[in-house]
Amino acid sequence: MSEKRKDNKGRILRKGESQRKDLIYQYRYTDIRGKRQTVYSSDLKELREKEKEIQKQLDDGIDYAAGKITVIQLLERYISLKQGARYNTKAGYNFVLNLIKKEDFGYRQIRDIKVSDAQKWIMKLHSDGKGYSMITSVKGVVKPAFQMAYNEDIIRRNPFDFKLVDVVSNDSQKRIAMTDEQQKIWMNFIREDKTYCKYYDEFVVLLGTGMRVSEFCGLTKSDLDFENRRICVDHQLVRERGGKYYVEKTKTECGIRFIPMTDDVYQSLKNILANRRKMKKEIIVDGYSGFILIDKDCHPKVALHIENEMRWAMKKYKKLHPEQPFPHITPHVFRHTFCTNMANKGMDIKTLQYLMGYSDVGVTLNVYTHASYDRAAQQMAKIVDLSEQRGKFAACSGI
Repeated sequence: MSEKRKDNKGRILRKGESQRKDLIYQYRYTDIRGKRQTVYSSDLKELREKEKEIQKQLDDGIDYAAGKITVIQLLERYISLKQGARYNTKAGYNFVLNLIKKEDFGYRQIRDIKVSDAQKWIMKLHSDGKGYSMITSVKGVVKPAFQMAYNEDIIRRNPFDFKLVDVVSNDSQKRIAMTDEQQKIWMNFIREDKTYCKYYDEFVVLLGTGMRVSEFCGLTKSDLDFENRRICVDHQLVRERGGKYYVEKTKTECGIRFIPMTDDVYQSLKNILANRRKMKKEIIVDGYSGFILIDKDCHPKVALHIENEMRWAMKKYKKLHPEQPFPHITPHVFRHTFCTNMANKGMDIKTLQYLMGYSDVGVTLNVYTHASYDRAAQQMAKIVDLSEQRGKFAACSGI
């Protein structure tokens, strides 16, 4: 039996390990392409840490190719490839990953997952109280992860390739738009309230432009062209949970746009600048400064600030008017309402798509515009009236 190799301190070396004459340790192994590789270290403990990482990578590659990795490991692999994802997207990935780590389903090997298994798990999430919107988000991450494995011939079929509504009912609340009467009631309440009147101009701008709230928070003085009465929208301001601010591009490339200032929006923007806190030193975020919305601590406002303003005001309104049913007010409701207002006033869909900053006209049509009986009745009346007028004209002309 051959004697085991030892280092200069008498420690037994493992397979692939050796120590050179200059006392440097080395580890030789064969990579997944069959090529011999070597790593070095002056310390045996450090070398063995490198060995563990190498072996883990080799095992991961072998297990992935055989479909032996778990659903959790598949998601981790998929997410690791999304280096360019935005903060909110990454937060969504991590939310889904943490959720699946609490599920037995996450510890099953991907090669064993059938369509019925995926459907049963979705049904379990629903029975556990997870809402349709949340399950949609979960499926939105898990499905492309399995699709990656399918595209690379790791699995024979994507088990999440099915319609969600065929498995669980869509119990999510539909996005709503405020009626003209509700808009008047709400804005009058804000304007007259001693506590929340200071937010009136912010609400006017959101309701009158349809901007995403993060785009509104990202506006700087240089984005406001009062001479030509237009707003330049080409970025948005975001704050991470840890408090770090950063500026990122608009949600889509089509989000870069100019929005005209109505008289009300023009005046409210002027008011916001006139009432803006005096800054000893302007805060700079990724090269941007002069943010028009500033909080009490002289920091730029973010979406959460305005969401809270609306939530607190809504709470007070409902307390004062408990008998009056009223929709829940959010910045997104303002966005829906703006789009619906423009559509109801006859704006063509391509122009509306531009103002909303969407690349897909279907999103504008199906999500952000809301028809109503009153609107339908008005349109029918106009069409019928116009048709009758044409008939009378034709009769008088002898046509």
